[in-house]
Amino acid sequence: MTTVVPEWAADAAGDLPYPLIFATVSGAHLYGFASVDSDLDLRASHVLPAREVVGLRTGPDTLERSGIRDGVELDVVSHDLRKFAKLLNSRNGYVLEQLVSPLVVVTSPLHAALKDLAPRMITSGHAHHYLGFSHSQQQLYHNTGRIKPALYTLRVLLTGIHLMRTGEVVCDLGVLGQKIAYVPELIAAKREAEHGPMPARAAAYLAADIPALRAELEEARDRSNLPQYADPAAVDTLHDLVVQTRLAQR
Repeated sequence: MTTVVPEWAADAAGDLPYPLIFATVSGAHLYGFASVDSDLDLRASHVLPAREVVGLRTGPDTLERSGIRDGVELDVVSHDLRKFAKLLNSRNGYVLEQLVSPLVVVTSPLHAALKDLAPRMITSGHAHHYLGFSHSQQQLYHNTGRIKPALYTLRVLLTGIHLMRTGEVVCDLGVLGQKIAYVPELIAAKREAEHGPMPARAAAYLAADIPALRAELEEARDRSNLPQYADPAAVDTLHDLVVQTRLAQR
């Protein structure tokens, strides 16, 4: 069963060969519709030693590991701090969600410092991420007719709308989709089977709701009080955190 985060998740993240700043759970667990056969998506940031950054033989900006543990498919992705910071400063919704995910399996003081900066890194430009992701997931849904990409499409649009209106990152579709009558049915069906087909009744509603939600996100972006770019002082602090952390490594 992977509808809950396994106790060994921290150990799995700790198997990476560099010190971790944090590791959190993303994917269906974070989005509120993990099924009995869902994989476990761990997302992390690590710190390369200075000698693997400034020398001829550099370490990996990104680490990827996959496998099976206790019958659960495991997917681990970690970015070096510098790459993670650059992504965070590029209005990337993925890393923003990973940073502030409430499903924390590894943390540190640096993780806390990065989370403190996160609200000042949020911009109206993050809407571009959610709009783009919604298009790719909608296309996948059209190609497969499965529940999973349909839920992903709804989730990213609703997360984007909420972010533009409040500046708050919320990823749980069960919370975001409370006013959409068929969402609980879809979540229940997805929890039974990771790759189940879309119920016909819900499919009819979804066809109208996706373009409407996309238009709502565009309007929320245009009306948003969020800045177009991250707070320059926060970016300076982020830069300093990267430099200080790197200099402390041997």
